[in-house]
Amino acid sequence: MTTIFDGRMGLTFGQIYLLTGGVDWPDFDDARRGQVNGLCGAAQPGRLLLMTGLHTGSVGLRVERLDAEPALDDQWEEVVEVSFEPAGSALRLHGLDSGPFVKAELPVVSYRARYCATGMDKGKEVDVVQGDEPVVDHYLLQLWPAEPAPDVVRKQTSATAAYWHQEQCG
Repeated sequence: MTTIFDGRMGLTFGQIYLLTGGVDWPDFDDARRGQVNGLCGAAQPGRLLLMTGLHTGSVGLRVERLDAEPALDDQWEEVVEVSFEPAGSALRLHGLDSGPFVKAELPVVSYRARYCATGMDKGKEVDVVQGDEPVVDHYLLQLWPAEPAPDVVRKQTSATAAYWHQEQCG
């Protein structure tokens, strides 16, 4: 396992981006078009749009690259999976209008991406986490080599996740 990032991720408008190969920002609607899940937009090549409950401030985020599919962890309240094709090996990870701006390398193969969340409703309720205030919602993004497959909602418990799944673009 390789840890790409583990810490506080700053963001605005509840959005985190993983971009590869020098691609530009995803279009908010096109990133999720045709998907059944609304939390992890992967419809545009080389990009992932990750939605959070918190609007502005910092969330807890861990991003891992694994060699094989990990076991599902019951601690997560929300779990979705998408297929992801990097547009190149250069990887950038950051929140919308915020940092840190993480740069890393990612082997160019087909991946399955599992995006997990806990505390989304609390993040939505709090709305803003300023400075060194404790984070209220936490996220995990796991990437492992896999053949492309349709996106899936594996677990959904919060009203915030339900909203984003309903608001995904068909």
